Amino acid sequence: MSLAELLVAHPAGDDEDLFLSVDRALTAGAVRRDAARLAAELRAAGVGARQPVAVQLTHAIEAAVAMFGVWLADAVLVPVNPRAPQVEVAEILAAVHPAAVVTDAGIEACDAPQTLPDDAAFVLWTSGTTGRPKPVLHTHTDYVELLDRVLGSLRTGAGRARPQPNLVPVSLALNAGIYNVLFGLRAGAAIVVMDRFDPVVFATLVRRHGIRSTVLPPAAMVTLCDDERVTDLSPLRYVRSITAPLSPVQARRFAAAFGVVVLNGYGQAEIGEVIGWTAADAKEHPEKLGAVGRPHAGVEVRIADDDGTPMPDGVVGELLVRPPRMAAGYADGSSLGERLDRDGYVHTGDLARVDENGFVWIEGRVGDVINRGGNKVFPDHVEEVLRLSPRVRDVAVVGMPDDRLGEVPVAFVVGDAGADELDALCRQHLVAYKVPVAFHRVDVLPRSEVGKVLRRELVAGMAGARPA
Repeated sequence: MSLAELLVAHPAGDDEDLFLSVDRALTAGAVRRDAARLAAELRAAGVGARQPVAVQLTHAIEAAVAMFGVWLADAVLVPVNPRAPQVEVAEILAAVHPAAVVTDAGIEACDAPQTLPDDAAFVLWTSGTTGRPKPVLHTHTDYVELLDRVLGSLRTGAGRARPQPNLVPVSLALNAGIYNVLFGLRAGAAIVVMDRFDPVVFATLVRRHGIRSTVLPPAAMVTLCDDERVTDLSPLRYVRSITAPLSPVQARRFAAAFGVVVLNGYGQAEIGEVIGWTAADAKEHPEKLGAVGRPHAGVEVRIADDDGTPMPDGVVGELLVRPPRMAAGYADGSSLGERLDRDGYVHTGDLARVDENGFVWIEGRVGDVINRGGNKVFPDHVEEVLRLSPRVRDVAVVGMPDDRLGEVPVAFVVGDAGADELDALCRQHLVAYKVPVAFHRVDVLPRSEVGKVLRRELVAGMAGARPA
């Protein structure tokens, strides 16, 4: 099944609104016509089957239409952030060798395009938090399975009421944006998009469309809490955190400010969303809302030690996941093989534990754990303590080389809290070896497009840090 069918077979009639923004609406008929027109223009420009087409459009509605235009042309979508610097855009184009580039100015044909494997749907980059981003190749078949894996019994059936619109408050150049557009269409919903996140626009769209459930990156939740213009998000009831780890402190803050239940989730570009919450679990287990949820149907998880030995419940180890399907590999021709164990489980690189009820708790990244003279320090635990200070707006803890101990924890803090204050706070809540040896003040933490802290840049940029 092609993902284009999610538009072609959508239950909305041609005169019903399907793609909406804060100041615009396109009917299903208009979306289908515009997508078909773009497909014809791509073919006329020489785009062949399974060849990449880069799409860099300013407005989210146009980006959503173009997504389907590419697929109707039997081409492969390569979304490009409209705010990406030119150097990054050039690197993307050099990596995927597209047949054409679609921008606000029109379609530009390219020389020497590559042809990707059968069933190829789109190429998305990994977050790049631990190394250079890699182009992940998703297929139509795998992505439909992913959508159905999560939708499960929630899929709209014949004779049932149309679901509420699906609000997508993230860029359609991100996996989270594409996923939530397709998720809504697969459920039979209309799609509400934002050109870029704005707290007041978000609140307006929630109220206008009666949104009761949506997704938000952690950074957007913090922005909403900090914006004095936003005091009410009714009728919003549930928010699923996406794209980056969510601090429990910020989750509680958002819930208290707006009376919204905040649910974590877990996935990666190569495997999609594999762990999450249901509304029933949220009602039955409110004490577990710091977890990322339980594995979706058909997904198997395992916690393993450094040698791959399965660990019992409650013990922290690397999270291994075996989903029913996963990405086809990478657009550069490499495969996921090096990330698979002998039983077909994917090494996620994340540390986690599974409790007695099957809920998964993420404890950090394998590569981020600080080995201080044989004692393991989990940066997330230390960061959570530092966030208890009202004068800490953001924080990241990283391991720095030490001649005697091998590594020691160092904190980079956004805010005006002093080192003595932060040291005392840590000693109140942590054993001595987990307390950072230094606190550096920075204006902002380097983050990826999806909000993940780029720890390697913090270490490389030590010269720009100031003592707290």
